[in-house]
Amino acid sequence: MLTALRRTPFWAQILLGLVLGVGLGLLARVNDIAWLSATLAEIGQIFVQLLKLAVPPLVFTAVVVSIANLRDITNAARLAVRTLLWFMVTSLIAVGVGLALGIATDPGRGVDLQVAGAKAPERVGSWTDFLTGILPTNVVGAFVEGNVLQIVFLGVVTGAAVIAAGEKAEPFLALNRAVLELVQKALWWVIRLAPIGTLGLVGKAVASYGWDLVAPLATFTVDVYVGCLVVLFVVYPLLLATVARVNPLRFFAAAWPALELAFVSRSSVGTMPLTQRVVTERLGVPGEYASFAVPFGATTKMDGCAAVYPALAAIFVAQVFNVPLGIQDYLLIAFVSVVGSAATAGLTGAIVMLTLTLSTLGLPLQGAGLLLAIDPILDMIRTATNVAGQAVVPVLVAARQGILDRTAYGTPVKPSAGEREPELVAG
Repeated sequence: MLTALRRTPFWAQILLGLVLGVGLGLLARVNDIAWLSATLAEIGQIFVQLLKLAVPPLVFTAVVVSIANLRDITNAARLAVRTLLWFMVTSLIAVGVGLALGIATDPGRGVDLQVAGAKAPERVGSWTDFLTGILPTNVVGAFVEGNVLQIVFLGVVTGAAVIAAGEKAEPFLALNRAVLELVQKALWWVIRLAPIGTLGLVGKAVASYGWDLVAPLATFTVDVYVGCLVVLFVVYPLLLATVARVNPLRFFAAAWPALELAFVSRSSVGTMPLTQRVVTERLGVPGEYASFAVPFGATTKMDGCAAVYPALAAIFVAQVFNVPLGIQDYLLIAFVSVVGSAATAGLTGAIVMLTLTLSTLGLPLQGAGLLLAIDPILDMIRTATNVAGQAVVPVLVAARQGILDRTAYGTPVKPSAGEREPELVAG
């Protein structure tokens, strides 16, 4: 049986975990089986904790190595600028999709929720917190607290210092490369547990929320999924076909393992090693460039969490609290989405980005509290959209710069001898 399971494609294992999770979650909810609900929650929590455990060393070493690798790339500055530019362009398009859906569907109209008892989240975002939060009070604290934004800052500074120091810093750089390899290998083991993690995470969501909670927010929930799917399967394919001049279907065939893991794990950073492997081995992006673009994308490129979602959520909250929005407010939402997306790096999910948007517009922060309960349901599609964008942009930039390996693009990769990575085995 174990042999048969190992031969089962990874996507099928995750699908099986998803189906079992839904079934067990419904069983626990309908029959009020407390121990089953608690067990599902514990399984999901352990999987998420294992992913989070690797985040600080993974992000720091990946950023240090990626910055140092830029010295080996021709026109490194141009590649970095083009990458950031495409991050901004795709974020603007994504927020435009969210705003258009929100204006067309009025997700907050007629919603009957008890707004009087709603509370603001304990941790909220503001521009002051965002700007001051980049600088850690001490190096150890950033790693202990798992503040990804501060760790990225430390990694950028350290990577720049490595380049400036030259050969004297080679032992330190070699140490970072070794630690990065070790952390990624350990994370692969965690990724193999994704089907079990899926069972727990989805089962917990179904057992805890069910349809009773989703029903009053049905329009908003559908809008978030439709908006993310439009970005995933309309915007990105159009950009790939017209800008990069590559086949979008081959992109999704190659990137699907990373999108699967992102959907169930709800962690862009946790998915980063798989995203980077997919981008380099299956999409033809040079490894030196991908080692810069993917880690930065995993911490700052959030089209689902920082563009589609806050745009729709701001419109929803404004309508629930009867606050009219004008054209200047919509432009402000777009500005916040592009400039403030890195704020999502500090926490799992998009609550910080949402509260940053609400506070900038002067909307009640209690509105974010209304959406907290269904956040896990929405976060799955948001994270999948994030990761897709983190893979699309390197392909666009590499294609425009003439460094994309079009022969390798979209081709299945077989695992090396003695090592079977089920995430990359074509289904």
